[in-house]
Amino acid sequence: MKYKIFILIFILLGTFYSCVDKNPNTITEKEIQQENLVKAKDTLVTYPFNAEVYVPIYSDIYSKNRNTKILLTATLSIRNTSKKDSLFINTIAYYNTEGTLVRNYIKSPIFLKPLETIDYVIDEEDEEGGSGANFLIDWGAKNKVTPVFQAVMIGMIGQHAFSFTTDGTTIE
Repeated sequence: MKYKIFILIFILLGTFYSCVDKNPNTITEKEIQQENLVKAKDTLVTYPFNAEVYVPIYSDIYSKNRNTKILLTATLSIRNTSKKDSLFINTIAYYNTEGTLVRNYIKSPIFLKPLETIDYVIDEEDEEGGSGANFLIDWGAKNKVTPVFQAVMIGMIGQHAFSFTTDGTTIE
C-alpha cells in the first residue's frame, strides 16, 4: 500500500512539473549547468535579418596588482527595441578569458516580444569567466530591428560600490 501511494505521488508531481512552462528569465544556475547543450551552427534558425553579437563581461577585475582581484556581479541585458516585431534568439553562449565555452544559457531558440527585455546574471561567486569573459549571442528577426545588447557589472571595495557597462558589438 505504501508503494502505491508513493508511486501515485511521484506520478502526480511528475505530471505537474512537466506542465510548468519555464521562463528563461528565471532559470536557475543549476538548471543552466544541467542543460549545458552546445548547438551546432547548422541547427540555428535563420531569418532575413541575422547577426552575431559579442558582449564583453568582467566577472572580476584587478585591484592594486595582478594578484588582487575583485569579484563582480554581471548582468547581460538583451532588449528588443522594436514596437511591432519579435526578436529571435538562437544562442546565448558564455565564454571564459581563454575562449572556452563555459555554458549555454538557452537550450533552444526563444523570442522576445516587442519592447521585451531578458536578463541573465553571472553571480559574484562565479569565477569561471574571468576578466576576459564574454557572451556570443546569435539573433535574428523577420524585419530590420536594432536590439540592444548590454552588460552591467557591479562590485564593492570596502563600503564603496561601483558599476559600469559594456555594449555588444556585431561581429562577422
